Amino acid sequence: MNASLNEKLRAVKWGEYKLGDLFEINPTKYYRLANDKILSKSGITPLVSNASIANGVMGFSNLNPLNKGNSLSCSDTTLGAETMYYQKIDYIGYQHIQSLIPKFDRFNSAIAFFIISASHAATSNGQYDYGHKFNRKSMRKTVIFLPICDDGSIDFDFMESFIAELEAERVAELSAYLTVSGLDNYELSSEEENALKNYQFLKWDTYNLEKLFGKSTRGKRLKGDDRIAGTLPFVTAGEASEGISAYISNDVEVFEKNTTTIDMFGSAKYRNYKYGADDHVAVVHTEAVPMKAAIFVTSACHKAAHTGKFDYGHNFYAKDADALDIQLPTKDGKPDYDTMAALISAVQKLVIKDVVLYADRKIEKAKTITKH
Repeated sequence: MNASLNEKLRAVKWGEYKLGDLFEINPTKYYRLANDKILSKSGITPLVSNASIANGVMGFSNLNPLNKGNSLSCSDTTLGAETMYYQKIDYIGYQHIQSLIPKFDRFNSAIAFFIISASHAATSNGQYDYGHKFNRKSMRKTVIFLPICDDGSIDFDFMESFIAELEAERVAELSAYLTVSGLDNYELSSEEENALKNYQFLKWDTYNLEKLFGKSTRGKRLKGDDRIAGTLPFVTAGEASEGISAYISNDVEVFEKNTTTIDMFGSAKYRNYKYGADDHVAVVHTEAVPMKAAIFVTSACHKAAHTGKFDYGHNFYAKDADALDIQLPTKDGKPDYDTMAALISAVQKLVIKDVVLYADRKIEKAKTITKH
């Protein structure tokens, strides 16, 4: 956060408010049906659960929404307000989800985000644990601090302008990153267009990983207590943080960037940085393959290895990587790395296009706000 925003926070007057005085807090209404009876691939109504990602939305339904939007939702089974989200549209609640309906008239996403941040701050000091959850009773009693006007009323203007400026700052950082990294160019080249157009006509062949890239390397165990804090990413099994469990300075084998890791469950990930790895990780040496083609190879490895065959009782190891056969586009009897790279580049541009356009729209909107 820049200095000017910090100065504004220091200069503002603050008042104490109980969430129960600001909101009607009651259990959400939900359907007493199995998930497969609620969720639908073609659904448009959000089903809000106690998930800590995706705004708490676990899927979508074709059933009628039972809870009003422009409100907050929060799980009563967590250790604080980390699952408090703004719900823009009407939704279906899940068990253990509380609905927070504002008792005041002026409410929108900006004000909601400010209140959510204040709620996070009020509930993140360790007062809740698995024996003392952030339930409905606790929510109602939770005291948060909000900016106030000279007459003692809530300063909604400040909250809205502060969130708008904060968002503009973050979007500007995103835009700068996209420009520096070259990701702001989302126009497809003729090569990329042709790669997408001819995808269905590609020739595929089966390739063995060891024959393509040599023997894979197994990482070495490094217990948590023995890890010394540093800057080298240390990769273990798991999906959280791309499997990076720590940053270390231990004297371990350092694997090169532009390589692929496959963990004990058969989950493959591309690494474009140097890293260490534990004994539940196999490193596939794709260093010599062009970067975007290596990403394609990683996807092929994941498809071949992450089939449910490997688990805690049957781990995926380097020997399994050496025996792994993957499907790749082929040309003249060899992997067609040029086509793979063009396909990944095209997909990247298609995905990033909406992000670039979103950033541009937000920046233009911010310019109009800061003029006032």
